[in-house]
Amino acid sequence: MEDTKRSEHKKACANCGAELKFKPGTHQLVCEYCGYEEFIEQAKSSLEELELQHYLKVVGDNAYTQTIDVLHCKNCGANQHVKENYKSLQCIYCSEPLIIEDVEEEGWILPMALVPFQIDARKAKILFKNWVNGLWFAPNKLKRAALDPEGLHGLYVPYWTFDANLSARYEGQRGDYYYETHRVKTKNGTQTRQVRKTRWSRVSGSVSGFVDDILINASQKKRQEIPPKVAQWDVKELVPFNSKYLSGFVTEKYSISLKEGHHLSFQEAKEIAYSWIRRDIGGDTQRITQSDITLADETFKHILLPVYISSYRYDNKEYNFYINGQTGQLSGTRPYSFYKIFFLVLFIVVIIAIISIFAK
Repeated sequence: MEDTKRSEHKKACANCGAELKFKPGTHQLVCEYCGYEEFIEQAKSSLEELELQHYLKVVGDNAYTQTIDVLHCKNCGANQHVKENYKSLQCIYCSEPLIIEDVEEEGWILPMALVPFQIDARKAKILFKNWVNGLWFAPNKLKRAALDPEGLHGLYVPYWTFDANLSARYEGQRGDYYYETHRVKTKNGTQTRQVRKTRWSRVSGSVSGFVDDILINASQKKRQEIPPKVAQWDVKELVPFNSKYLSGFVTEKYSISLKEGHHLSFQEAKEIAYSWIRRDIGGDTQRITQSDITLADETFKHILLPVYISSYRYDNKEYNFYINGQTGQLSGTRPYSFYKIFFLVLFIVVIIAIISIFAK
């Protein structure tokens, strides 16, 4: 437990004693004051896949191999990991004030790997600012948010990944299109047209294959999901977990248990199986009337993936903007300024009225 606590402490510069932070795009910690850099030693072993059924049977929903300090947002439910360098006492998702005295010690399954940030805060801020400047009728508050250096936060988001050997037996129907020529009466006589029809035939068979890295977002379900446009990481760039990569960033603790994550992954695996079955059936269209899907040799990982978030409220509504910390892809919902739209419409009406007067 003593070693566990030390791993969560801030990393001090060996030269001047200031705090070291992870430098995105590298495998180094850097001191912002004297420029000292420290290399993050990489694990020599390959990434470990944990046997799923053992974890589900032995430790279940409340599995953990380490304890961390967490602040729980009472507004949106996000669980944010508190380190000594924790500066923002606001929820990274909804900007709700957080009280440091409410910190709780909780257990978690230690992350096995992460994708380190490849984009630093300066570049992320430029991307966000350029995107905001390109929005029509954006409120001035949003413009100010793009200029606020404290308004953009780097966050490691928790995910479960699942692997398995998938096999499925199925029964269904294969549909092949054919066309019949029909004569149709019109005012000018008769015309012919082609009518598409489907010839159905019964089929059955089996499919099998390996399902690799089904990603399940392990953070609070009730808050808005990260947009699909942003949630595209190259998991081939995963590196073995080292807490030094977390320095200077917020880490969210998963709130979807391993058991629930596994259940969600089966739904994803089911869709994969259906796509394999449809391809196996062939033809122009398919019907799946019965399927028996089996997963074997299941393994999982708890991983962390990088994203930048800007969050604020406008007219009592919450808005979140996301930037992929690996690729720079940006997306988010945006508000519109009622007054800017109103005065533009008013200006257009006035111009039209003036033109009408002089045209007479």
